[in-house]
Amino acid sequence: MNKQKLISWNVNGIRAIAKKGFHEWLQKENPDILCLQETKAWKEQLDDSLINIEGYQSYFSEAYKKGYSGVAIYTKQKPEEIKNGIGVEEFDREGRFLIAEFPEYVLFNIYYPNGKRDQERLNYKMNFYEAFQKYAVDLTKKGKKLIICGDVNTAHKEIDLARPKENRKTSGFLPEECDWIDRFLDAGFHDTLRMFTQEGEIYTWWDMISRARERNVGWRIDYFFVSDNIKNNVKNAYTLPDVMGSDHCPVVIEVKF
Repeated sequence: MNKQKLISWNVNGIRAIAKKGFHEWLQKENPDILCLQETKAWKEQLDDSLINIEGYQSYFSEAYKKGYSGVAIYTKQKPEEIKNGIGVEEFDREGRFLIAEFPEYVLFNIYYPNGKRDQERLNYKMNFYEAFQKYAVDLTKKGKKLIICGDVNTAHKEIDLARPKENRKTSGFLPEECDWIDRFLDAGFHDTLRMFTQEGEIYTWWDMISRARERNVGWRIDYFFVSDNIKNNVKNAYTLPDVMGSDHCPVVIEVKF
């Protein structure tokens, strides 16, 4: 049996995290695949220590402007194919996708948009959700097995944030955003953490300004989803709340084939 550990982490700047023990942490955790979001850098801005990490292939998707968005994948196994978009220019140009195809599954590393800025940005976020879902569902109809990770920028249910009532009118917990996660799961996908625990107070993001992490006043907005046809291969899912360096913490799944 082939057992793999996958980690997803919004690092809030890959160059910043590199100065906060990132390499030592990666060596200790030793994942088979690491997916990073909000790298905030073009590959040309990264030094060799972030591009060529011993034992890993690295791939980067960058936004049309520097210092914004961006995702990266570090993987021990070379993908059969890698894409940095879903074929929709308005979404692909922001460097929010890396799609890596492996023999057992297709891995999506996604930094979903934030809708807090204004109504226009919220509309962009909702359209992004719908376009991604259509793309993912089409792949499952072709028999592909999907593992999807990243910063979804929405807490699904009241259990997934510390202050649900106060945030019902805040992007990240708006009814239409939560409804989309419902529709996505109904389309044949699973929230891996909830396959293993229904506990509350499990969060992945904390507001830095209010020092919310010290009080665990957080939101669970980072996920691993899997398609129904790979659900039984998921053996564990959990978070690493004690890992510092970003306003998010890493999330993990273990799979076996």
